[in-house]
Amino acid sequence: MKNKILDFLRQQPGFVSGQNISKALGISRTAVWKYINILKAEGYEIESVTRKGYRLLQSPDLLTDSEIRSALPAGLLPGIIRVYDEIDSTNEEAKRQAAAGAPDGSAFIADVQTRGKGRRGRSWSSPGGQDIFFTLLYRPDLPFSCISMVTLVAAMSAAVTVRKYAGEDCYIKWPNDIVLHDRKVCGILTEMGADMDRIDYIVIGIGFNLNRMIFDDEIAGMASSIFKETGKKVQRAAFFADFMKDFKVRYDRFVRDRNLAFLREEYNGMLINRNREVKIVRQGSEYIRWARGINEAGELLVEDEQGRTEKVFSGEVSVRGLYGYV
Repeated sequence: MKNKILDFLRQQPGFVSGQNISKALGISRTAVWKYINILKAEGYEIESVTRKGYRLLQSPDLLTDSEIRSALPAGLLPGIIRVYDEIDSTNEEAKRQAAAGAPDGSAFIADVQTRGKGRRGRSWSSPGGQDIFFTLLYRPDLPFSCISMVTLVAAMSAAVTVRKYAGEDCYIKWPNDIVLHDRKVCGILTEMGADMDRIDYIVIGIGFNLNRMIFDDEIAGMASSIFKETGKKVQRAAFFADFMKDFKVRYDRFVRDRNLAFLREEYNGMLINRNREVKIVRQGSEYIRWARGINEAGELLVEDEQGRTEKVFSGEVSVRGLYGYV
């Protein structure tokens, strides 16, 4: 009932009387007053005026089921939505739920991950109350060759959303990092479950550093957050909803086209290493090339000193800046 009252207040442009809330929800005015006080205690700023009623002024930055659902447009995530105070890994939970039959378009969101992970087995630091970590579960009809491209689709939407909230340019470090002021603020890890001849599901795990100010020593030189870089606090549920609105459009187009031609130019325009020298690390060996952008399959095109072009596939190499992270 508390969540219903909150949703009711959100839908009103101004004050709404306790009597109207009581009538709409079928509860007493005393119960309305009680739930309003509970919401105030949780941090919701609600103005109460005699003979006018109640008005929601501001919501706290809570990562709860009600906040996520109220921020999302209807139908954007047709599957199940689960929000956890703490979990080992949203990717691992998504895979467990996929095995249990969770439907296409499900989301698993956490305030804290105790065993978060990134690409190539790296750990992902996941403290609580500041950032957002989530995994999307889809069951697309796609060939195996398309799966790596999903990461680039998510990266494009992540970059657009970070740019909106930061209020300034950010960039993509191929294939899956979002960079603001040369610091990583987002990482993406895509995994899949498959039979011999078909994909059963894909899970797209994304971690955004939004409001964190302190980072462990081992990552402090390469990681940051939107708030640390810009001084702008981010409301996490709203951020998630804005990401999903952008991502769903791009993802549906990708599943239809089965290539990245539709976003190649936009992606390359935000590629931080484009037309710069990069270090390619492959199976213990390293070599230097010029990065030229991605092709329609999401492979990075790199060029040697003789002008010969090579395609680099994200699953087999790591691409770094010549003298550091970017």
